[in-house]
Amino acid sequence: MELAAYREQAEAFVAELGDAYHRHYAGLDDGFAVEEIYARHAALFSREAVERLGEAAAAADDVATAGAGGEDAARRLRMLRDFAVEGHLGRATAALAERLAEREAGLRLDVGGTMLGFRESAVAQANEPDRERRLAIERARLEATAEALNPLHREALERTRELTAALGWPSYRALCAELKGLDLASLSRQTEAFLEATDAAYGDVLAPAVERTVGVPLARLARADLPWFFRARDEDSAFPAERLLGAYEATLAGMGLEATAGGRVLLDVEPRPRKSPRAFCVAVRAPRDVRLVVAPVGGRDDYVALLHEGGHAQHFAHVDESLAFEYRHLGDNAVTEAFAFLFDHLAEDPEWLRRRLGVRDDDGALAVHARAARLVYLRRYCAKLAYELVAHGEEPPGDALLADVYARALSGAIGVAWPTETHLADMDDGFYVAAYLRAWALETHLRRWLRDRFGGAWFEVPEAGAALRALWREGQRLTAEELLASLTGETLDFGMLAADLGLAPA
Repeated sequence: MELAAYREQAEAFVAELGDAYHRHYAGLDDGFAVEEIYARHAALFSREAVERLGEAAAAADDVATAGAGGEDAARRLRMLRDFAVEGHLGRATAALAERLAEREAGLRLDVGGTMLGFRESAVAQANEPDRERRLAIERARLEATAEALNPLHREALERTRELTAALGWPSYRALCAELKGLDLASLSRQTEAFLEATDAAYGDVLAPAVERTVGVPLARLARADLPWFFRARDEDSAFPAERLLGAYEATLAGMGLEATAGGRVLLDVEPRPRKSPRAFCVAVRAPRDVRLVVAPVGGRDDYVALLHEGGHAQHFAHVDESLAFEYRHLGDNAVTEAFAFLFDHLAEDPEWLRRRLGVRDDDGALAVHARAARLVYLRRYCAKLAYELVAHGEEPPGDALLADVYARALSGAIGVAWPTETHLADMDDGFYVAAYLRAWALETHLRRWLRDRFGGAWFEVPEAGAALRALWREGQRLTAEELLASLTGETLDFGMLAADLGLAPA
């Protein structure tokens, strides 16, 4: 196998797929020609390519282990092997992914006689003050998910399991653990400990924020209320829509950065009916072509989304262009997610609120809500990990039992009755849930490192921007654990997450 040619074609594939992903989910194109893109680059993901990269990676690892050098070559080959296997699975399910995206984009919901697009309905639910109508939107979304989307999700999951076995792994969990270097057993122990450590205080943290934003006691909170809870419209005066872009740009300027990174970042915040409600950033060709897309919902949510995706965009737009393809586009996504969380955490930083928006949280209401929202997200993802470990294990239960495992895990962690209908849609490929969880832990360490070096208002210090640019230049060459060790010598510690929330000793 000619590795230079493989890498060149791999980068072309990533660019084509990223462009198509952006255009579809930004609401610019109805179609999403995933199958066609995979077909043009089929050689990248053939069984032969997977096996030859596996052999090359194993040989390079042997050389590196023997102390004969070659650590960089071994690292890059491991990343390419992961890319090839992920692509092998992706190509086999590409037609399903295409149909799923197009079906989701075209779905219309009848909510009490009013027609809403499926994607648009998520934004509508977050902005709906009438609780009964929120419940009606939720029911319509769940019905559409079960009837129109789950058959495709189920088929894709079954196909992935079949191919995983054909490639020689006992489970998708084992495949991801090996290829991505994930210690899922250790991560599971840490997240279970986090859930246990925050159980007793969970109700006390959540109840005041729920009563203020939703207007019901915690015991009456429903899942349909959560988008409204996160949206927190009573905080809109603190997060005015007209100041969103200005606050973001001023934040970057304070660190000697700019929103477009010299024209390398496309920023799309325009509302469109078919635009995905889930904000995203696509590095089409890092660092030259990075696209940031946010579907405006209003208020705090927009600030969090723009700051989060802006963290991704700045990271990818400042990657050293001379780096290998693998380090610019592949690697451990917990790293870029940590930079994204670092930026979105600013929306709950009292110093940032005061300096960027002129907001003083004198009664502490903003802090109470932000703390509660973050705790819900963290506990939700801890529960998702526990569920996905079962879903992708060696002997996963049948669909009905799997749906029950999902609902019980999420209900127990969040404290609301969780529906079974989303058990297939609520999973991302490649155990991405593990990337999010490790990123939250890394962000806590990173934020403390920045504050210790540059003070509480580090976001106004050009030297802090320079320090971040130095980290961003490396792309994702290092794993989250390696990056932290290189900065502070520490290991990722979920206890710090509980301490950061004031729920454990610092």
